[in-house]
Amino acid sequence: MTALLRYQAALLVRSHRWLPPLLLYGAFLGIGVQTGQPILDSLGYAAAALLPVAAWLVRVGVTQEPAAARDCAAAALGPGRVHLASVLTGLGAALVLGTAGTLFVAAVSDPHTADHRQEVPVPESTVAGLLAAVACALLGTAVGALCNRPLLRRAGWAIPSTMLAALLVSVAGASPANAAVSGLVDGSHSGAVPMPLLPLALTGAAAAGATALACVLSSRRS
Repeated sequence: MTALLRYQAALLVRSHRWLPPLLLYGAFLGIGVQTGQPILDSLGYAAAALLPVAAWLVRVGVTQEPAAARDCAAAALGPGRVHLASVLTGLGAALVLGTAGTLFVAAVSDPHTADHRQEVPVPESTVAGLLAAVACALLGTAVGALCNRPLLRRAGWAIPSTMLAALLVSVAGASPANAAVSGLVDGSHSGAVPMPLLPLALTGAAAAGATALACVLSSRRS
């Protein structure tokens, strides 16, 4: 599995298909995060911005390999394992972006509540922001796994489905990613730093289930 992950990561780096999601995430942060804004509000925004980026990166991961090369790898190691490696590569890229974005936001934001009256601890806020970012990346991974091959093979269906699903799970009230982000925003008003452990667990389960389903179907359809 380690060799597969290295192979998929090398494909991703050399293809430069990671550049548009990176630019999108940078644009989100450039527009929504400004120096001196309340730290928890900014961390929540940065985490929410990561969800569609993670879904995009997973799509890049599962579609970047030429068909002939993917068939050779699947014949040697199994289509399920190859597909799992491609999904994990997309998730890993999203986590790298999310970590960098969270640390940047924590460095430039004001460690106070939204009314600038109560101080907010930076280390705890940064940890909470990282957990929220991981939760959003995991739910984005679930979206990417379900809205692309092997479930949806045609780009005409897969791309709009990925975009729409990412939007829906970002704003839906029952979404654990929404809960993680809302917790940070609420904490910015109350001064309490929330640790989104339950949303993290729920999004982890969603990502694992969606990825497992995609890997099973990849094996059956190969």
